[in-house]
Amino acid sequence: MSGDYEIRRFEPAAKDDPAYPESVAWMRAVAFGFHDERRDDARVDLGIEMQRADRRVMTGVYQTGAVAGHSLGADVPVATFATFTKSLNIGFGRLLPTWLVTSVTVRTSHRRRGLLRRMMGEDLARAREEGLAMAALTASEASIYGRFGFGVATSEQSIKVDTTSRFKLNHAPVGSVEVADPRVLLDLAPLVFDRLHRTTPGSIDRHEFYRRFVSGSISREGGEDPKLKVALHYGPDGEVDGYVSYKFGGWSSTPYTMEVVDLVAATRAAYLELWQYLGAIDLVERVTWRESPVDDPLPWALEDARCVEASDARDMLWLRILDVKDALEARHYPADGRLVLHVSDSLGLADGRFALDVTCGAAVVTDAGGHPADLELDVAALSSIYLGGIHPVTLAASGRIREHTPDAAFRAARMFAVERPAHCLTHF
Repeated sequence: MSGDYEIRRFEPAAKDDPAYPESVAWMRAVAFGFHDERRDDARVDLGIEMQRADRRVMTGVYQTGAVAGHSLGADVPVATFATFTKSLNIGFGRLLPTWLVTSVTVRTSHRRRGLLRRMMGEDLARAREEGLAMAALTASEASIYGRFGFGVATSEQSIKVDTTSRFKLNHAPVGSVEVADPRVLLDLAPLVFDRLHRTTPGSIDRHEFYRRFVSGSISREGGEDPKLKVALHYGPDGEVDGYVSYKFGGWSSTPYTMEVVDLVAATRAAYLELWQYLGAIDLVERVTWRESPVDDPLPWALEDARCVEASDARDMLWLRILDVKDALEARHYPADGRLVLHVSDSLGLADGRFALDVTCGAAVVTDAGGHPADLELDVAALSSIYLGGIHPVTLAASGRIREHTPDAAFRAARMFAVERPAHCLTHF
């Protein structure tokens, strides 16, 4: 990055803080980078308020040289980047503090000048220095982040569910579902999600936006969402252990469709019973959901699995190991064994040759020195297999992993398996 730019990092400022205009300019730069419509002052203020609640750090790249006449001023960053810390479920109920990267933009007229590489490199190094072993992001473009060591760890898909007379679930309810005022989720949603989060590998704890969004308190377009409806699932003990936020697609579209905005179920029964509720809504013939797990149990619970039409399977959570020893020793392993991993990292944060020794599910990671590697891979591939969501044999077949010991990739698959399919319901 040339001397024509400088990087500034700062916390979002309160409205009465003299630094508040800097936060406003940063928010408007992010909105521009993601092609959002220009937001009014109230929506910008709310966005900064939520950023403060998450304790995010804003990063901006600013021009230090001459700015073209009539263009945006030097106070508006030409590139943006934000980080905050949440927990990642790494399997078997273990939660790992994770550095979340978001709001990454580079203005078109300032690309190919090393701005993103410098922001990303400095920020990931900073996170590692602060003791964090993992970073994560959700990517708007799939071709950008592999070169920084991020690998796909979970996926999601869109589904259309036929809820006509064909929709019959092979499940006897153990709880009940009741309609509620959407605003109850301002308090309930974080509690229910926490239960799901603690049992779901790949789950990222949610940020402030979610409780407001799923309760209809805000919408992506701005203001409240008057269309939003909410139903709660009550378990056998009478406690709320699941909810669904949804809204009607309108009478002009056929078949009449209900769109799931958010579906969170802390138990298997709650998941199926919320779908029983959705399938029974009067006058509706189809329910859609954009964030279904790829290994969705719903088709398997239906008498006619073809009621579910799945499409658009896509990457969701990307992980990036920052410290191999700390990351590998943090998780539980269902199979004991030994693997020597030769890991490459273009940013120099996590490269080396590591011996992973697992006994009774606990790992010890040491410098393998001159020992021959069983598997040779880059840090992105290691990050992809970390949660068991991507099979090492598949990566070996693609050439992403080089297998120097026969069946080492299959041994890695057994060791890195988790107790249920990895899935992430938190976009950030």
